Amino acid sequence: MPRPQKNDNFIDKTFTVIADIILKILPTSKEEKQAFYYYRDGMSAQSEGEYAEALENYYEALILEEDPYDRSYILYNIGLIYSSNGEHTKALEYYHQALELNSKLPQALNNIAVIYHYQGLKAANQQKSNASKTMFDKAAEYWKQAIYLAPNNYIEAQNWLKTTGRLNNISK
Repeated sequence: MPRPQKNDNFIDKTFTVIADIILKILPTSKEEKQAFYYYRDGMSAQSEGEYAEALENYYEALILEEDPYDRSYILYNIGLIYSSNGEHTKALEYYHQALELNSKLPQALNNIAVIYHYQGLKAANQQKSNASKTMFDKAAEYWKQAIYLAPNNYIEAQNWLKTTGRLNNISK
């Protein structure tokens, strides 16, 4: 059953109507259609800050969705929720699972880098210089991969890489 839309703006309503029409005319299985409905409801709940409801929908979508590319976005969104809730270890697990299915997901690479950078800052504040350097180096590697895939994105990360001397050769 579709989730009631609390957001009444024209674009959201239009997207929902168009998506429903496309789902009805596309030759997809019942499971694929149901997976999409769960995914869409998960995104809606997530955008409203209803993270528990979003996770329920995403987990249901994962059960039904077979396409690796589509699964990667579900896993990525689950990672976003765990990251938003400060559960960085779980977020990293889901981001890595997403990347296993779709290695061209720069936003997952960026979010992994952000977590490592945050952990590097925490370690630096605790005077743990070796741990800090390790976390910053990990952040740099993931940001380089993200920038390689999306060279016009992540300008702050590019600046950080330059100012810390970590910008050498951006590649896979």
